[in-house]
Amino acid sequence: MKKLFLIVPVIAMVATIAMPLSTIAQTTGNGAISGAHYNLNIIGMQKTKTADMTGTDGHVIFVNLNGNTKIMLSEGADYQVLDANGTDGKASFQLPNPDPTNSGTSVYTVYARALGKPGGKADMSTCATAPGLDGIFGTEDDEELCSIAVVSFERTAGGQKFQNVSAELLYVYVDLDGDGITERYNIFNDALQDYFWSYDNHGLKLLQLRFYPVPTEVAVTI
Repeated sequence: MKKLFLIVPVIAMVATIAMPLSTIAQTTGNGAISGAHYNLNIIGMQKTKTADMTGTDGHVIFVNLNGNTKIMLSEGADYQVLDANGTDGKASFQLPNPDPTNSGTSVYTVYARALGKPGGKADMSTCATAPGLDGIFGTEDDEELCSIAVVSFERTAGGQKFQNVSAELLYVYVDLDGDGITERYNIFNDALQDYFWSYDNHGLKLLQLRFYPVPTEVAVTI
């Protein structure tokens, strides 16, 4: 299987391509919005865990403190951690399809912030498998593509605010047909398969994600 990773740093992308639509939700002092939500904590570990953590249905995913982890994404009616141990390089998380028609408006919103000891940082992008030139999945020219929308988190000193990362974590921005134009695909779009989050950790102890039942509008291209 050929693998092609397109990792392009994005500066202040959240402010330009993702915006909550709800006028009811009120922003809190930490940058997130008020209301019910699902919490997911991604925790960096210095040592590899050996315990079986499949089917634990918790709110935590463990990853290596330094290195890359694939967080495989599965479509489901609710949010569930299916495999919490990512210190072996791969974890698994279930979440609903955010935009079944790829309209550009997600049915829920994701916020994130870096926590833990100051000094660590991480880069996160959404990736998937493309069918290659023959257009057929499961053949030798299949390739992994990562979105050019990469969001970076850095644990600086002082209080940390949430940022809207719906565009980066719920969509893939790639040039799938090779025409030089970047297209937007919602996760679980049939144009791609095997969606996952690529989590490149550089010492970040904790990334906190919150999923709110509030829509966000994202850009067609970036």
